[in-house]
Amino acid sequence: MSTLTQIAAFGGVVMLGAMSPGPDFAVVVRRSALSGRAYGMAAAAGIAVGVAAWVVAAATGVAALLAASATAFTVVKVVGAAYLFYLGAKALRAAAKGGAPDLDLPDPGRSSSWAAFSEGAFTNLLNPKAALFFVALVPQFLSEGAALADTVTLAAVALAGTAVWFVVVANLVGALRGLFTRPAVRRTIDGLTGAALIALGVRLATSARP
Repeated sequence: MSTLTQIAAFGGVVMLGAMSPGPDFAVVVRRSALSGRAYGMAAAAGIAVGVAAWVVAAATGVAALLAASATAFTVVKVVGAAYLFYLGAKALRAAAKGGAPDLDLPDPGRSSSWAAFSEGAFTNLLNPKAALFFVALVPQFLSEGAALADTVTLAAVALAGTAVWFVVVANLVGALRGLFTRPAVRRTIDGLTGAALIALGVRLATSARP
């Protein structure tokens, strides 16, 4: 059974991991800056769900199988890198056209909030480094044969901690949205986040399995 001290320590480590600059951060910042805090928080929710899923996968051994299999690791790595390339190219295309369109308007055929949530979730779930992180972390807090309640507790803590961090980011960036509505600033945000996402995609695609 996980103690309160263990749960707090686990939550702290997960939050530190969430605070590390990466594709999750880039997605939340871009969504918040160009679409508003509500869409940034939707992306944050998607990321948090992805993190909780990785905790469960690590606790049940699924993430360990991914980490141990060179083929599975490579497949997830390539798909994840391709997705980051796609997001980056979309942002750069928007910058080249003079800035992103008003993303407060619903996307044709789907909700913009759902699109933001999906971006956050897929960005996290398609990152095999997240699997490696939780494969190394979770066993330190869950013993073999741990109760389901312990796994659910750690997953909930990871979800809550990640959500809190990225919701704070979304609100801070969203509060400055008046600045980001300027065409020149929108182009800069699109260009910088697009380049960052593509660079992160290249880094992921060229990373080796430990």
